[in-house]
Amino acid sequence: MLTLASRLDAMQRLGRAMADPTRSRILLSLLACPAHPAELANALDLTRSNVSNHLGCLRDCGIVVATHEAVSYTHLRAHETGRNL
Repeated sequence: MLTLASRLDAMQRLGRAMADPTRSRILLSLLACPAHPAELANALDLTRSNVSNHLGCLRDCGIVVATHEAVSYTHLRAHETGRNL
């Protein structure tokens, strides 16, 4: 069971991540389907390094996770992996 402190921490992480419009766009794209960073960059007209930086924040906040597929990463919503926010 999540404690009040852990719930507050999760809410603060989510708020920080969603405060940036680019991260919101990336997350909305990932909600539609998992994607590689290069695919996200092309679809959202962003640079690959910009997408990677934002994905790092979303990963650090526990909102997305990366899975290895060959040498690339696919970013998935956290709840698809059974991880709780």
